[in-house]
Amino acid sequence: MRIRQPIIGVLGHVDHGKTSLLDAIRGTSISKKEHGGITQHIGATEIPIDTIYEICGPLIKEKNFKVPGLLFIDTPGHEAFTTLRSRGGSLADIAVLVIDIREKIMPQTIESLNILKNYKTPFVVAATKLDLISGWRNSQNKPFILAIKDQSDLVKNELDRSIYEISEQLFHHGFSAERYDRISDFTKNVAIVPVSSKLNIGIADLLLILIGLAQRYLENELKTEDGPGVGTVLEIKEVKGLGKTLDVILYEGTIKKGDIIVLSGKSKPVVTKVKVLLKPKPLDEIMDPKDPFVQVKEVSAAAGIKISAPDIDDVLPGGTLKVATLETLDRIINEIKNESKLSINLSEDGIVIKADAKGSLEALSYELNLLGVPVKKAEIGDVSKRDIVDAETSPDPLKRIVIAYNVKVPQDLFSDEKVKIIESKVLYEIIDKYKETIEKEKEKIEEEKRGKINYPAKIKVLEDFIFRASKPAIVGVRVLAGTIKPSLKLMTEDGKSVGEIKSIRDKEQTLKEAIMGQEIAVSISDAIIGKNVKPGDILYSDLTEEDVKNLSETELTYEEKETLNEIISIKRREKPFWGM
Repeated sequence: MRIRQPIIGVLGHVDHGKTSLLDAIRGTSISKKEHGGITQHIGATEIPIDTIYEICGPLIKEKNFKVPGLLFIDTPGHEAFTTLRSRGGSLADIAVLVIDIREKIMPQTIESLNILKNYKTPFVVAATKLDLISGWRNSQNKPFILAIKDQSDLVKNELDRSIYEISEQLFHHGFSAERYDRISDFTKNVAIVPVSSKLNIGIADLLLILIGLAQRYLENELKTEDGPGVGTVLEIKEVKGLGKTLDVILYEGTIKKGDIIVLSGKSKPVVTKVKVLLKPKPLDEIMDPKDPFVQVKEVSAAAGIKISAPDIDDVLPGGTLKVATLETLDRIINEIKNESKLSINLSEDGIVIKADAKGSLEALSYELNLLGVPVKKAEIGDVSKRDIVDAETSPDPLKRIVIAYNVKVPQDLFSDEKVKIIESKVLYEIIDKYKETIEKEKEKIEEEKRGKINYPAKIKVLEDFIFRASKPAIVGVRVLAGTIKPSLKLMTEDGKSVGEIKSIRDKEQTLKEAIMGQEIAVSISDAIIGKNVKPGDILYSDLTEEDVKNLSETELTYEEKETLNEIISIKRREKPFWGM
């Protein structure tokens, strides 16, 4: 049995330097090409053992490794774990959790920790942006263990303080952690490796720790026999001279040119044959290679590969690929059919979500689930009129939402005012936009609700401001509590009706409402000054029992609550059980 290279998942909070770390390892600048500097899809980079020997140099000394190298997976969040978990375990054999040495553990770091804990994936912490520690002396292209010797005691103490804070935070999440060069037992402690992608510091230390852990603790898990290949489709791309191709991570077995392959399809499994099998050069990135792919006859796991095959238009990005024979074809078609089902719990009343790939859709669903947001429809593909109609049917205005994650939205669909469309190519932006949209909608609903409900209010008729005695009476008043509006019915302190407010004016300006503290002129329909209303009188809003019922579900100010209690007391003089 041969030993395959371990798959290394790279996780962490947005902007903490995941892709920049890989750029430092492979000497590229993929991170600058990503939308907004954020990785949107899973990418794969192979680091051969010869390159690791070269980078690690003096740190390795006389050590020899059986592990043939490392295959890094750069993920936008949870796809590498959530999508592939149901297809034979977590994709990553080991993970690198990237933490900004200044910002420490952030919300997405916690999500990553929960995933690693859930899937029991061993991990190493890369404490990035080491060069931003105040006073750091430039020590480019060095292992951390050598670069730290060039630093002042002040910098060393500041670094120790930062590492201690990260360790303390990790402890609260159930992990014991320490700087890697101070660990004697790696089975009991998570290794923290300080790195600077910008200055290429600590890269050698990180690679050595990963290859060492893989060899020492994962050798049995990495033993593999040659068998039918199993992988995940990252993306479908048009390539000049080849037509449509599949970018795939092969994580089990072997695939050969001419093999029958079965893939997850949009409506049913797709059966086709490998026409051309291509592999990126070592240190190149499958999603955006610098050099042309190399054509090969066969590839064994673990590897990032490109496949040219006919009839792949309906293949599902993020879905499974399995090599089959004529004897196993029917069985594998059924396996793929079962595995292609979306692992998203749908609700009868929820929002509509659309994404460009299965992994993206499941990652979006995962994030929404953390917020307690129900989903009633989840599909791959661009947003359509049908999606808008489906969202519009929700009885809850807060669920009349369509989320478009990295898919197109026809411009004319934005004209539907009942449905909110949230779109972005970046997952964390979508979540932020969703929260913002919900807050605005809640405020709007509350405003509309307040507009329909009669609220408890109290006004005082000002003694020297009687402008008209009746039909209607026009008087100056001070609002003592609540808000008054035209059509609000008023009563006296003994519960007698004096009609409703017809208009509110402040000098020459007509107002839609007046709030507590304002002094304005109001016209009152049935008030007769000197008869049922006197200067100095206190008047209340004349609420109904239905108003009181509606108010029980509404947030009131302290003054409004006090006024409501006074109104209820006035009403209960005649009807003891009024408003109960």
